Amino acid sequence: MTSTLTSYFNQSFYPLIIIFAYLVILVIVSETLNRFITDDPELTRKVVHIGSGNVILLAWWLQIPRNIIVAAAVIASIIALTSYFLPILPSINSVGRKSLGTLFYAISIGILAQVFWQDYPQYTAIGILVMAWGDGMAAIIGQRFGRHSYRVFDISKSWEGSLVMAVATFIVTSLILLSTQGNIPQTYLIAAIVAIIATALEAFSKLGIDNLTVPLGSASLCYFCSQLL
Repeated sequence: MTSTLTSYFNQSFYPLIIIFAYLVILVIVSETLNRFITDDPELTRKVVHIGSGNVILLAWWLQIPRNIIVAAAVIASIIALTSYFLPILPSINSVGRKSLGTLFYAISIGILAQVFWQDYPQYTAIGILVMAWGDGMAAIIGQRFGRHSYRVFDISKSWEGSLVMAVATFIVTSLILLSTQGNIPQTYLIAAIVAIIATALEAFSKLGIDNLTVPLGSASLCYFCSQLL
């Protein structure tokens, strides 16, 4: 009985310690960048954005249960909402910044984990990583190298950023599908479809709503396309 409890404790506790340590390091790095790179606060936010998305790969590898991921997403949502009004973590949200993107990001993780994690964790990973790497790299590249802009309602975007979004989405989706369904033509077709739709969803980012529509849309579309094709 004692050995069984010890085994269960080790299986559930140590993976959480690894993830917690990763997140602590991420926060320390982002806060350090926020203090030293004062002229570009958006860069530190994207470091958190991309880094926090990568934690889903750790969770997948360590086989973290669904209820723990959902609970963590709820806690992250509370922290994000609080940080929107109070300067708890400047690298996550600036005070008064008119965006709920971080909150939507955490909500997306919770929804994707609840819907897909138990039986199809790959779609949870795709949804989160498309948002993490696609949107994150699109913002970084678009702000620095974007020379050709377009507008979606009152939102200004760059074609360079959107191209990076599409490429990053295609790469992320392809790699995950390759690891789960193999090197077949459908893998690349699905990745291309997801890349196009995710890029279109990312173009409309009013109040950070793309942090909700892109992960949910990418994961759902990938799931349905995989079932059909």
